[in-house]
Amino acid sequence: MASLAEDPAQIVLAVDRARHDVRTSLTFDALVEAGTQRWRSVRPALAAAGEAPLSPTALRSAWNRALRMVGHHGIGRPDSAAAAHLAACWLRREEIDTRAARPVREGETAT
Repeated sequence: MASLAEDPAQIVLAVDRARHDVRTSLTFDALVEAGTQRWRSVRPALAAAGEAPLSPTALRSAWNRALRMVGHHGIGRPDSAAAAHLAACWLRREEIDTRAARPVREGETAT
């Protein structure tokens, strides 16, 4: 599971398989939980960067700032796919925080 968390391509493949009921050693719930744990582990470092909420009118600029922030604020050096994933989570952090605050219930899918 730990190595899967550091390989975004494997995560995408595992999620796709789980959504299409392909047998895998990880359940969809386990994948959601792994993503939740990763978010919880990096969220404090991203919050410490002090970025104010971004205006939706400047999406390209917001995306570029989020990518730079993810690469430079104490969470290691994520590869480009992991950085893009974390930047997207950061831009939607209110939704992600709400989801990450709830425990995963058996049979629940990402909503």
